[in-house]
Amino acid sequence: MKDTDIKRLLYTHLLCIFSIILSIFIPSFFLENFSILETHLTWLCICSVFVTAVNLLLYLVVKPNASSKRSSLSYKVTRFLKCCIYFLMSCFFFHVIFVLYGAPLIELVLETFLFAVILSTFTTVPCLCLLGPNIKAWLRVFSRNGVTSIWENSLQITTISSFIGTWLGAFPIPLDWERPWQMAIERKYKMCRSLYVCTRHGASHCPQVWPISCTLGATFGYVAGLVISPLWIYWNRKQLTYKNH
Repeated sequence: MKDTDIKRLLYTHLLCIFSIILSIFIPSFFLENFSILETHLTWLCICSVFVTAVNLLLYLVVKPNASSKRSSLSYKVTRFLKCCIYFLMSCFFFHVIFVLYGAPLIELVLETFLFAVILSTFTTVPCLCLLGPNIKAWLRVFSRNGVTSIWENSLQITTISSFIGTWLGAFPIPLDWERPWQMAIERKYKMCRSLYVCTRHGASHCPQVWPISCTLGATFGYVAGLVISPLWIYWNRKQLTYKNH
């Protein structure tokens, strides 16, 4: 493992973090009253586009898993279409998981789906860029001792940290805070003053604006993973060994 490879990984991650920063500030020049909290759904869409575009651009330039074989145009088009299908499947899969964990089934469907989109952007998109639409490669990378490069090590860390951030972001939901971002979107949703009601009946019965805390948690988790993974790999570079599969 060369230090230059770790530096490439670090610079790539810094650009991914920069894409999130851009998604916060650039839209404010074009959209009136734009903010992460007040126009949260708009920001989710913009952030997803920015992060996906930067990931695609970086992996096309850096080519961490470059193959010596030349691929035909039809193969590349088929691969791209498969990646799009995998991404959509990931969004629907996360949407179902969120509903099973208490997200509104009928109300706030758009909010829940965009939450699934942003989480797929932080987890599925890097997998597709690095590994392609190859389920066997995904299972190998996320199995024990299955990684073959620092890029796959980094993919493990950023994906897991995104999930952990999402999970931690759900903790503020039952809290009885009277912050603007925790108030109900519409008057028809009654204010719940009981922690018991919120935890028993799920997010649809709580006075928070769903799913701000979870999406912010996922974002902070993703950023934390981008920062931690190069540092962890550099710290453990002497112990890390990779096998070719």
